[in-house]
Amino acid sequence: MTPVSPVTKTARQAQIAGILARTAVRSQEELAELLAGRGVRVAQTTLSRDLDELGAVRLRGADGVLVYALPGEPGGPGSRPGGLAGDLASLFGRQDEPARPARAGDAPDRDPPGRLARIAAEFLLSAEASANLVVLRTPAGAAQFLASAIDHTAWPAILGTVAGDDTVLVIARDPAGGEALAEDFRRLAEGRR
Repeated sequence: MTPVSPVTKTARQAQIAGILARTAVRSQEELAELLAGRGVRVAQTTLSRDLDELGAVRLRGADGVLVYALPGEPGGPGSRPGGLAGDLASLFGRQDEPARPARAGDAPDRDPPGRLARIAAEFLLSAEASANLVVLRTPAGAAQFLASAIDHTAWPAILGTVAGDDTVLVIARDPAGGEALAEDFRRLAEGRR
């Protein structure tokens, strides 16, 4: 039986998601060829738009090659920041604090349980601070993945992140909060909570 092209965008995107879940795809051209093998012909602009809508990102695989990936769980690469439920205040033993303005050292509000701790333990090499800035070092290619995990925690003490290839800049809300955040990241990476 010859594969039939899906007639809807949803069906086409389901095909793309299925391919990315099972295959390390390095380029849009490679993905277009895999889709064509399933009877799905798609223009590059449509494929690019589909990947964007699916939240696909390029991550460095185990062999060091960049491949497309979809969010595997809420808060994964490509999902929207801050949209998760689940309280991780227990990470830092601050469950019973009354509501107050965010400051350095505040625990994350939202994150799949332990996700940031697992990612930090695997990828965080160092954390250094200056005023309200924290510089996190990672292996090559891991900075954007770590920054995404940080963004998804909705950590009240963090204003935002900027990621390069092996460095994440974390901006604390508190003008002098960098050192407390750096220590929190070091504790996460070492498994101390």
